[in-house]
Amino acid sequence: MSDFRLNGPKILAVANQKGGVGKTTTTINLGAALAEIGQKVLIVDLDPQGNASTGLGIEAEDRDLTTYELLLDDLPLDDLICETETPGLDIIPATVDLSSADIDLIANEKRIYLLHDALRQIGMDAFGYDFVLIDCPPSLNLLTVNALVASHAVLVPLQSEFFALEGLSQLMLTIREVRQTANPNLRIEGVVLTMYDARNNLSQQVENDARGTLGDLVFKTVIPRNVRVSEAPSFSVPVLNYDSTSKGALAYRQLAREILSKTSKKAA
Repeated sequence: MSDFRLNGPKILAVANQKGGVGKTTTTINLGAALAEIGQKVLIVDLDPQGNASTGLGIEAEDRDLTTYELLLDDLPLDDLICETETPGLDIIPATVDLSSADIDLIANEKRIYLLHDALRQIGMDAFGYDFVLIDCPPSLNLLTVNALVASHAVLVPLQSEFFALEGLSQLMLTIREVRQTANPNLRIEGVVLTMYDARNNLSQQVENDARGTLGDLVFKTVIPRNVRVSEAPSFSVPVLNYDSTSKGALAYRQLAREILSKTSKKAA
């Protein structure tokens, strides 16, 4: 068991309000890569599209209890957690029902703390998770705010494309607001460049701009544009299972090691 589990699992929100940046792909494959090196990981699918659930082989008909019930019905985790085919990697799945959660939560005075409380309920420690990864929806709605309030840190996937950095400003403002109100200890774990093409001048320019603007917040690891990463979800497995030696799989392993190294240093 990792020494940084003394106060429970490290909870990371994987967030970017822009769609198509590799958020769910990063959640799934980082989770698989952490599990591969001995960490026990829970993914919380907080996106009504349920792509993380589909990508890990949880069929729609098997999602009787989901993150909707996690937030609104105060159910025990035992009833909600599904094992995946990847040893050490579990998920609480999502369905389209979650799309109505914003409306259903409005009247609840604890509406921004529901996920925080659900992930710290009695019995959580018994699962022995080292990491909880929350796959946020591609918007800064009440679900994303719940994730930010529940998390220790935010992992931001950033697509290597024009205007990529401009889209970060609103997320950074939201993180600042959450820090000032509900979660003063929230920090940015890091920004990971996704869909990176080293042959493309634009990718290199985005990387230079990101590192120049954000400095050490940008992970050394970059996730390449890789056809194996794109194909894996259609087989309902992480790319590490689909093609273990692909450039995408190797990059996510490297990202997992980088995150684990940062976490261990902070715990020391």
